Amino acid sequence: MQEKKNILTYEGLRKYEDELHELKVVKRQEVAQKIKEAREQGDLSENAEYDAAKDEQRDIEARIEELEKILKNAEVVVEDEVDLDKINIGCKVRLLDIEYSEELEYKIVGSTEANSLKGRISNESPVGKALMGCRLGDTVEVETAAGVFSYKVLDIQRSN
Repeated sequence: MQEKKNILTYEGLRKYEDELHELKVVKRQEVAQKIKEAREQGDLSENAEYDAAKDEQRDIEARIEELEKILKNAEVVVEDEVDLDKINIGCKVRLLDIEYSEELEYKIVGSTEANSLKGRISNESPVGKALMGCRLGDTVEVETAAGVFSYKVLDIQRSN
């Protein structure tokens, strides 16, 4: 079975590469030093610093593995080449929430980069999925767990 592609913007790719580099180069060294210092204290069976350092090491290695998997299956969207006639990954969209007469702005990204608190919604989320392919002026109804919402597309632009 082929693994799912992780669709990333160039910004997301850089962020993950930087985090991976930081973990491999800096954090691994720091935790190795903590483990060494804890070992020098003697009895490891009741050494909280040693246990904490080993837990941190396990977390770092798990995150490194996760990042390597994301990057191995990454497909980067070239935002400069995004077609602005319709909504796609890499676009920034401005919408009108028809029910509340409120303007919203989202960047459409792959699921790996999604963070609704930062206005980055996934192309696989209910709103993102409904918006994909919509054009300027379109009205779209989105069915979510909280009910059905209607949005009008006010603007589509490159996110960079």
